[in-house]
Amino acid sequence: QVQLVESGGGLVQAGASLRLSCAASGLTFGSYAMGWFRQAPGNEREFVASISRDGISTRYADSVKGRFTISRDNAKNTVYLQMNSLKPEDTAVYYCASRRAPPAIIPIDYNYWGQGTQVTVSS
Repeated sequence: QVQLVESGGGLVQAGASLRLSCAASGLTFGSYAMGWFRQAPGNEREFVASISRDGISTRYADSVKGRFTISRDNAKNTVYLQMNSLKPEDTAVYYCASRRAPPAIIPIDYNYWGQGTQVTVSS
Protein backbone atom coordinates (compact mmCIF):
# COMPACT_ATOMS: atom_id res chain seq x y z
CA GLN A 1 0.00 0.00 0.00
CA VAL A 2 0.99 3.63 -0.35
CA GLN A 3 3.07 5.00 2.49
CA LEU A 4 4.36 8.51 3.04
CA VAL A 5 6.76 8.94 5.94
CA GLU A 6 7.84 12.41 7.05
CA SER A 7 10.97 13.11 9.05
CA GLY A 8 13.18 16.02 10.03
CA GLY A 9 10.95 17.92 12.41
CA GLY A 10 12.12 19.19 15.76
CA LEU A 11 12.43 22.07 18.20
CA VAL A 12 14.42 25.07 16.99
CA GLN A 13 14.80 28.74 17.81
CA ALA A 14 13.41 31.50 15.66
CA GLY A 15 15.66 32.19 12.69
CA ALA A 16 16.90 28.63 12.43
CA SER A 17 16.49 26.20 9.54
CA LEU A 18 15.08 22.71 9.19
CA ARG A 19 14.75 20.34 6.25
CA LEU A 20 11.79 18.01 6.20
CA SER A 21 11.82 14.85 4.13
CA CYS A 22 8.95 12.68 2.97
CA ALA A 23 9.81 9.20 1.72
CA ALA A 24 7.18 7.55 -0.45
CA SER A 25 6.62 3.89 -1.18
CA GLY A 26 3.93 1.82 -2.84
CA LEU A 27 3.37 4.24 -5.70
CA THR A 28 5.04 5.33 -8.92
CA PHE A 29 6.47 8.44 -7.32
CA GLY A 30 7.21 10.31 -10.52
CA SER A 31 3.53 10.09 -11.48
CA TYR A 32 2.36 12.02 -8.42
CA ALA A 33 2.33 15.68 -7.58
CA MET A 34 3.34 16.31 -3.99
CA GLY A 35 2.32 18.84 -1.41
CA TRP A 36 3.26 19.97 2.07
CA PHE A 37 0.58 21.09 4.50
CA ARG A 38 0.65 22.07 8.15
CA GLN A 39 -1.78 22.15 11.02
CA ALA A 40 -1.40 24.05 14.25
CA PRO A 41 -3.57 23.26 17.31
CA GLY A 42 -7.06 24.63 16.88
CA ASN A 43 -6.45 25.51 13.24
CA GLU A 44 -7.44 23.88 9.98
CA ARG A 45 -4.87 22.14 7.87
CA GLU A 46 -3.33 24.69 5.53
CA PHE A 47 -1.38 24.58 2.32
CA VAL A 48 2.35 25.25 2.51
CA ALA A 49 3.88 24.23 -0.83
CA SER A 50 3.37 21.96 -3.81
CA ILE A 51 5.51 20.57 -6.60
CA SER A 52 4.66 19.06 -9.94
CA ARG A 53 5.47 15.51 -10.93
CA ASP A 54 8.57 16.57 -12.85
CA GLY A 55 9.67 19.04 -10.20
CA ILE A 56 9.53 22.01 -12.54
CA SER A 57 6.48 23.79 -11.16
CA THR A 58 6.27 24.86 -7.54
CA ARG A 59 3.81 26.92 -5.57
CA TYR A 60 3.96 28.41 -2.08
CA ALA A 61 1.66 29.91 0.47
CA ASP A 62 2.27 33.63 0.84
CA SER A 63 3.26 33.10 4.47
CA VAL A 64 6.29 30.97 3.52
CA LYS A 65 7.26 32.40 0.15
CA GLY A 66 10.93 33.33 0.07
CA ARG A 67 11.71 31.26 3.19
CA PHE A 68 10.66 27.71 2.27
CA THR A 69 11.71 25.66 -0.74
CA ILE A 70 10.06 22.46 -1.93
CA SER A 71 12.02 20.01 -4.05
CA ARG A 72 11.90 16.36 -5.00
CA ASP A 73 14.22 13.56 -6.01
CA ASN A 74 12.27 11.09 -8.10
CA ALA A 75 15.17 8.62 -8.05
CA LYS A 76 14.90 8.50 -4.25
CA ASN A 77 11.08 8.70 -4.07
CA THR A 78 11.46 11.64 -1.72
CA VAL A 79 10.13 15.17 -1.47
CA TYR A 80 11.79 17.82 0.69
CA LEU A 81 10.82 21.05 2.37
CA GLN A 82 13.73 23.32 3.21
CA MET A 83 12.59 25.80 5.83
CA ASN A 84 14.75 28.83 6.54
CA SER A 85 14.26 31.84 8.80
CA LEU A 86 11.73 29.96 10.86
CA LYS A 87 9.23 31.93 12.92
CA PRO A 88 7.16 30.92 15.95
CA GLU A 89 4.06 31.05 13.76
CA ASP A 90 5.52 28.22 11.67
CA THR A 91 4.96 25.90 14.63
CA ALA A 92 2.69 23.06 13.49
CA VAL A 93 2.54 19.43 12.49
CA TYR A 94 3.75 19.21 8.91
CA TYR A 95 2.26 16.67 6.53
CA CYS A 96 3.21 15.58 3.05
CA ALA A 97 0.57 14.42 0.61
CA SER A 98 0.38 13.06 -2.92
CA ARG A 99 -2.11 13.16 -5.76
CA ARG A 100 -2.09 11.61 -9.21
CA ALA A 101 -2.87 14.88 -10.95
CA PRO A 102 -1.46 18.39 -11.22
CA PRO A 103 -0.54 20.03 -7.91
CA ALA A 104 -3.33 21.43 -5.77
CA ILE A 105 -3.64 23.61 -2.69
CA ILE A 106 -6.75 22.11 -1.10
CA PRO A 107 -6.19 19.17 1.27
CA ILE A 108 -9.22 17.24 0.07
CA ASP A 109 -7.71 17.09 -3.42
CA TYR A 110 -4.89 14.86 -2.18
CA ASN A 111 -5.24 11.09 -2.05
CA TYR A 112 -2.50 9.97 0.32
CA TRP A 113 -1.10 11.49 3.50
CA GLY A 114 1.78 10.90 5.84
CA GLN A 115 1.49 10.79 9.61
CA GLY A 116 3.08 14.19 10.11
CA THR A 117 6.18 15.54 11.81
CA GLN A 118 6.16 18.19 14.54
CA VAL A 119 7.96 21.47 14.01
CA THR A 120 8.22 23.78 17.00
CA VAL A 121 9.84 27.19 16.74
CA SER A 122 10.59 29.01 19.97
CA SER A 123 10.93 32.77 20.20
